[in-house]
Amino acid sequence: MLLPLRAALGLLTRFPVQPAPLRPEGVWAFGLAGLAVGGLAAALYWLALAVGLPTGPAAALALAAQVLLTGGLHEDGLADCADGLWGGFERAGRLEIMRDSRVGSYGVLGIGLTLLLRWSTLVVAGPLGLVAAAVLSRAAMIWPMHWLPHAREDGLARLAGRPSMRATGLAFGLAALLALPFAGWGLLVALPLAAMAALACSCIAKTKIGGQTGDVLGATQQMAEIAVLLGLAALV
Repeated sequence: MLLPLRAALGLLTRFPVQPAPLRPEGVWAFGLAGLAVGGLAAALYWLALAVGLPTGPAAALALAAQVLLTGGLHEDGLADCADGLWGGFERAGRLEIMRDSRVGSYGVLGIGLTLLLRWSTLVVAGPLGLVAAAVLSRAAMIWPMHWLPHAREDGLARLAGRPSMRATGLAFGLAALLALPFAGWGLLVALPLAAMAALACSCIAKTKIGGQTGDVLGATQQMAEIAVLLGLAALV
């Protein structure tokens, strides 16, 4: 049990854990990694509110904490996908752009707009919504891992392997249980929204590059997080 958790934390966060290889059947631990990131960011959110900060700055601090705890891993994937999937004209060109470490105009716009959406919804959804979104969005990453072939012959996504349907279902089920105390009945809205975001990102990636990469997984996490936060904010 500890090996999958170490692998998930080592891959998805900047926590100082001993590295471990990620096996396809160990992706159930992605939700636990989301719980760790979301829980720490939510604690900072609560602390900021407790010392008298308004909700806006408190949400901004929590958002910054998430970026620091993950090293901007998912945001980087989103920026690369925005540049490559929308800036390229054919599959090989799109993959080449996505590999480029430089960020173009589509990537800058993508990061800016998604940060704005995440912050504005966190102001409404609050610390509890933050944790629920962090958990469910990490589970959402597993759907393109399961459904899509690898678009490249190398990269982190290929090293992680391709989870089975059983492993994918277990990951979503565990994530739902972990998110339930934070989302409450809102889980009935949040879980389908996370799944729909994962499906939409998977369909775009399949159409544009014929499969998934680590960048696609990162973009899926970001889109699923936004979808969950939008749903939870609408229920407040």
